[in-house]
Amino acid sequence: MKRGIKIFCLAVALAGGTFCTATSAAPSAGKVQAEQIKDKPAAAAPQARPESAPETLEETVSINTATADELAQAMNGVGKKKAQSIVSYREEYGPFKSLEDLKQVPGMGNSLVERNLSRIRL
Repeated sequence: MKRGIKIFCLAVALAGGTFCTATSAAPSAGKVQAEQIKDKPAAAAPQARPESAPETLEETVSINTATADELAQAMNGVGKKKAQSIVSYREEYGPFKSLEDLKQVPGMGNSLVERNLSRIRL
């Protein structure tokens, strides 16, 4: 092995990894594994469900009636603390008149509101 690879392997080994030992012991193992993966049918591979926007009205949450838990569960990037801020703002200033009004809530920036427009309704 070249010196740079040996140093890399030593660093990985010290970190608790076994990468270099496995590759130096069986250099063709990667080819076998690649062939095994290639031979598997596509249906056997687990299908990850992409994080998609809700498709129906029932899958969106009303920012004027939802609880903090419901908001935190439905909105991407909104935890219980921000969701509670939304509810507190609503209780103090009244119902939201537009979805864009969410930007007035402390901690709710433009990008966070834009990211969740398909998940919320009035």
